[in-house]
Amino acid sequence: MALIVQKYGGTSVADIEKIRNVAKRVLDYYKKGHKVVVVLSAMAGQTDNLIRLAQEMTPQPDPRELDVLLATGEQVSVALFALAVKSMGYNACSLLGFQVAIHTDHLYGKAHIHEVDTERILKELEKNKIVAIAGFQGMDEKGNITTLGRGGSDTTAVALAAALNAEVCEIFTDVNGVYTTDPNVCPKARKLEVISYDEMLEMASMGAKVLQIRAVEFAKKFGVPIQVRSTFTSERGTMVVAETKDMEKVVVSGVAYNKNEARITIKKVPDKPGIAAKLLEPMFKAEIVVDMIVQNTSEDGITDLTFTVPKADFYESMKRVSDVAKEIGAEKVLGDENIAKVSIIGVGMRNHAGIAQKMFQALANENINIMMISTSEIKISCVIEEKYTELAVRVLHDAFGLENDPQEDR
Repeated sequence: MALIVQKYGGTSVADIEKIRNVAKRVLDYYKKGHKVVVVLSAMAGQTDNLIRLAQEMTPQPDPRELDVLLATGEQVSVALFALAVKSMGYNACSLLGFQVAIHTDHLYGKAHIHEVDTERILKELEKNKIVAIAGFQGMDEKGNITTLGRGGSDTTAVALAAALNAEVCEIFTDVNGVYTTDPNVCPKARKLEVISYDEMLEMASMGAKVLQIRAVEFAKKFGVPIQVRSTFTSERGTMVVAETKDMEKVVVSGVAYNKNEARITIKKVPDKPGIAAKLLEPMFKAEIVVDMIVQNTSEDGITDLTFTVPKADFYESMKRVSDVAKEIGAEKVLGDENIAKVSIIGVGMRNHAGIAQKMFQALANENINIMMISTSEIKISCVIEEKYTELAVRVLHDAFGLENDPQEDR
């Protein structure tokens, strides 16, 4: 029988009854002879409550102590799960990140996993136990508790699946798979049976909350098949796997959008070597992610530079860029928070022409103006006014016929 890693999110373990139901689901696998490692998130809302407690104590909590506090959310979940399994007459063992051990760097609140020690897990599995591991947490080289950031339990699960050479990593959540777009925005959205790692990475980078981006990166690097499934149904979900030839036949697999970006434009910048680097250096030092960058054609040694940043970092970015703009003699700095980015994604784009034109025409037909454009091998993104986001998503979904299952056409 197989070794399977399963991860259950906060909504799946939101209360005692749901934790019992998760235990029953896991036992169904166990009774079939599978070895099961379960990764659990904190109960829904628990992490936010812990953050509020910390901020009541001090407006700027110490990062180390905040991680110690936040890690307790998952500790509660795994302990309750193990108690639920034992109450049903079976054996389980709960382990925290440092007990496994999951080794990370020392970046509190956004640590990266370096190595997973599987010895303790394998010993417990050999004793025919279901092993429940706290997601989202690990320890640094000094033994300090660290956390992996929002959605970090996904990364924990995939890292464990890779280290244990598991047959599959099942991610259980409150949705039943990955869709061609957000079903809340487009009623015609269709659940995908399979999606490639690269397509899922692009979807996650655009804000799709089904999977955490670092989890997908881990899965791609180590070849871990992921299945995204619903905790509340028994239907098959979406498989996230390595790209196959069949996938290239589908030109566009999905439409994604992101409303959490802002645009900054520096007007009349001296067009000299090193100026762009100087303008963006403060972003790098503040660890602010700069996404799309567009520079206009130079006229008389002067140009405009525009880039996007996360909306949460907009005011800090404006301040930092404005300081540099004064130094270099730029005319002014303009900012716009009322933007959104819409993207079409598909590995089939590599081998098909005319995709960009079709996208631009579909938006033009609805009088949606494109402010910025960026492309990659499998993605085309446009920055538009935020108020047109939902319309743009529906229009592009229709333009590329994503409501139709390509399997039915073969």
